[in-house]
Amino acid sequence: MELVGSDANVLTTAFERIQREVDAAFEMFLPLPGDSRMQLVEAMRYAAIGGGKRVRPLLVALTADLYGVDRDAAVRVGCAVEAIHVYSLIHDDLPCMDDDAMRHGKPTVHCAFDEATAVLAGDSLHALAFEILADPATTADPFVRAELVATLARAAGMNGMAGGQMMDIVAEQEEFDLHTVTRLQQLKTGALLGASVEMGAILGRVAPEGRGHLRNYARDIGLAFQIADDLLDHEGDEAKAGKALRKDEEQGKATFVSLMGADKAREQAQALVDQAVGHLAQHGKEAQPLAALARYIVERDR
Repeated sequence: MELVGSDANVLTTAFERIQREVDAAFEMFLPLPGDSRMQLVEAMRYAAIGGGKRVRPLLVALTADLYGVDRDAAVRVGCAVEAIHVYSLIHDDLPCMDDDAMRHGKPTVHCAFDEATAVLAGDSLHALAFEILADPATTADPFVRAELVATLARAAGMNGMAGGQMMDIVAEQEEFDLHTVTRLQQLKTGALLGASVEMGAILGRVAPEGRGHLRNYARDIGLAFQIADDLLDHEGDEAKAGKALRKDEEQGKATFVSLMGADKAREQAQALVDQAVGHLAQHGKEAQPLAALARYIVERDR
């Protein structure tokens, strides 16, 4: 993390806390069974515990903090979003998709176990996400639970992450312009980040018409996040990233960097972050962690 001063202190503390909380929650959600399902649960734990930055759960928790939401509820909802994210990475790494051997600095699930186990681990994490959201232990309000389920389902499906992944596959055969690449990334990456912010507000019982500024914040950081990813893929360090880089360039896919150039892409990412921070103005100092997270997105090295 390359932030300095108070932003670095605030965000380092927030990341360390959410990482501990998410790992502890997945330990609880994924006890090892004493039967022949053992390998499946071991694979789920391998993928879900002790890896990743936890940006999405942190977005849920920081947004929920703005509205005084119970921390345990926010962590549970954050784990549901993270379960969807982790399942998508397991499937994305498969030979039939991106065929990657490394993720978070260790072998991908299908390499550490096998392809069938990886498919089932991803499927099971997908199901776990909605099991968590539907559980009254997450929130006693059935209307909040229903809205949380609907929001995550939209963000994960054909009109969100999975739709963006399909566009990404098609991008290997077609030449995409900047508008199409932007749409692709709004679905593939931005939808789940946006849902994380939205779900924090849903927990806070904020009416849909009161969430506009948060949606705008999430939209801007979602695009900034992907531009930063493209810059890292273009010029980053594989050892720090913990995964293979420069694959998009090798496959001839259009990216923000290939279409705009690295310098303009960097400028655009910074402009989006500045805009995102501006959307938080009505919250004052309470939103400092969300503003710091936006800045971190373009300054990270992995």
